[in-house]
Amino acid sequence: MSSSITLLAAGSLRPALTPLITHFTRISGIDVKVEYGPAGLLRERIEAGEHCTLFASASREHPQRLLAQHIALSTHTFCWNQLGLVTNRTGEWLDLLRNPALRIGTSTPGCDPSGDYTWAFFDKMDALERGLGQQLRERAIPLVGGRDTVRIPQGELASAWVLRQGLADLFIGYAHYAKTLRTLPNVRYVAIPAEYNIQCEYQLALLEASKDALALVEFMLGNGGQEFLIAAGFLPLTDE
Repeated sequence: MSSSITLLAAGSLRPALTPLITHFTRISGIDVKVEYGPAGLLRERIEAGEHCTLFASASREHPQRLLAQHIALSTHTFCWNQLGLVTNRTGEWLDLLRNPALRIGTSTPGCDPSGDYTWAFFDKMDALERGLGQQLRERAIPLVGGRDTVRIPQGELASAWVLRQGLADLFIGYAHYAKTLRTLPNVRYVAIPAEYNIQCEYQLALLEASKDALALVEFMLGNGGQEFLIAAGFLPLTDE
C-alpha cells in the first residue's frame, strides 16, 4: 500500500466520495483518509495549519482563498450542483417561498457554502419579485453547517430530519439529494427552475503535489470519477 493521503471534504460530497474513494483505492493501492465537514470550517482548519493533502470544497471561494495565500498549489473545478426545496407542505416552489407562515431552514452562510448559495438565491428572488428576497432572509433559520448548529444523526439527511423534528416547514439545500429524498416518506422534494437557480461550483485545492495526490485529482476529473459524482446526483464538468 502506498503512503496515505488526507482528504478534507465538504459533507455534501459523502454520497459520491464514499464509493469513489473505495474504488480509487482498489484500483490504485493508494489509501485515502477522508474527513467531512462544512467547507468554510474545513478551510479555517487548513489555514490554522492542520495537515491536508487535498481539500474538496462545495464552492470555489475557499480553494481560491487558499491559493491566494499560497497554501494551495493549484485548484480544479470537479463538478457542479444546484439548489432545491424540501418540505412537508403542498404547493409549487414559488408559492412555498411566498408563504410567510412557513419557517425556512438553511445551512449557515460563511461556514457552509450551502448557506452562501441560499443567500445568493434570495438575491435572485429579490430580482424576480421586489421584497421577496428580503422576506426570505428574515424567515430563514440557519439550522445546520455552523459552529453551534444542531447535530444531525449519522445516516440522516439534514433536510428530512429537520422537517421531522419540526424545526422548519421548508428547507433549502442541495439538489443532488433529490433522488434519495423522493424515496422518503412525509417529505417532498421540489425543484427550482434552472433560470432561477444557483450554479454551485465544487473545487479541489491541491496542497501537496505528491504522486498519490495527483493521481486522485486526475481520477476525480476523469470519466471514472465523474461517473460516481453523476450517480450521486451531481452535475458533471460538461454541464458548466
